[in-house]
Amino acid sequence: MLNIALFGPPGAGKGTQSKFLIEKYNLHYISTGDILRKELAEESSLGLKAKSIIEAGGLVSDEIIVQIIEKTITDNPHAGGFLFDGFPRTYIQAYILEGLMIKLNTKLDCLISLEVGEEESVHRLLERGKTSGRSDDNEEVIRNRLKEYKEKTLPVLNFFKERGIYRSINGVDSILNVSGKIEEIINEELSKKLLNIVLFGYPGSGRGSQGKALAEKFNLEYIATGDMLNDEIKKNSPIGKEIKELYENGNLVSDEIVVRLIEKKLQESGNVRGFIFKGFPRTLVQSYILDGLMKKHNSSIAKIVEIEVPTLDLIKRLDARSKTDRCMPYDTSTTRIIKRLKEHEDKTIPVIEKYNKLHGVVKIDGRGSFNEVFERTAAVVEHSFRDIR
Repeated sequence: MLNIALFGPPGAGKGTQSKFLIEKYNLHYISTGDILRKELAEESSLGLKAKSIIEAGGLVSDEIIVQIIEKTITDNPHAGGFLFDGFPRTYIQAYILEGLMIKLNTKLDCLISLEVGEEESVHRLLERGKTSGRSDDNEEVIRNRLKEYKEKTLPVLNFFKERGIYRSINGVDSILNVSGKIEEIINEELSKKLLNIVLFGYPGSGRGSQGKALAEKFNLEYIATGDMLNDEIKKNSPIGKEIKELYENGNLVSDEIVVRLIEKKLQESGNVRGFIFKGFPRTLVQSYILDGLMKKHNSSIAKIVEIEVPTLDLIKRLDARSKTDRCMPYDTSTTRIIKRLKEHEDKTIPVIEKYNKLHGVVKIDGRGSFNEVFERTAAVVEHSFRDIR
């Protein structure tokens, strides 16, 4: 999701550039005036509240405005993001927007300010006034509007400068050049967005082989807890010694150790486009841990994928694997295989159900050859990259 605030004085060209952004990046346009008029026309509960205030000669409060904006965002879940025009107008509204973005588990990616000098703005608006028929396109009104913009907007721009997301563009340039510079800024922001995938599936579904192949194809960092634990043991690291001792005493590796390893992996990963998790989270507790880890690293889970294979096929696959060098401890007998499948059903299915309510889960048919299944999983990942753009 891409969220942008577009700023600029009257006459800066925000309307023209807004059209470009909406079409290019599938953004939903949020103008407080437009959405307020929509609520009034629909006579919604918020619209009726606003109507009574307006009829009494008052100004619609920030409390109502933010509720209308929140409703607009939640009513458009398939938008590629949101373009804010005319909000936030004040320092307080900047805090309100930041809080709203946090509540909705997203953020404002950048504020783009079209910089145009006062005389240029006056000239443009006076020219527009010759054909627009707008009564406010006269010099006295224009200069008052520009004065108000400077007084109210400067603190808002400083707010976002402090957060490092303020970007300015020379708005006096040609429309095409301004659009090109905006596109450069947005492409830079999009390059920072990571595609984080959790790959689910019963043991024997092919998660491991599919996950590794997806990571290689799309430059994702593959994070498999089992592999990380074994790597630490092989390196004989302090954590590896701790893990080995737990194994030898028949104990499970604690979430604390697993989280330390995952966090280390997140910190050390270089120029990757995202992460693909296999084997974590296995439990509801671990799912909350992962959500927290992602948030700490200014990211989030973008896609949940479950590879589905019929139970009888799973048992056949795991039995066949037990006769190879890829044999896992739970492959050694039918009883152990069934116990492991039951454990997945009891502990991990609730995790998938949780994510399904939050994000939706993409289910992949895991039957067929490796290449057939990979073609299906790769198509989902490819589509997901388009979604975050």
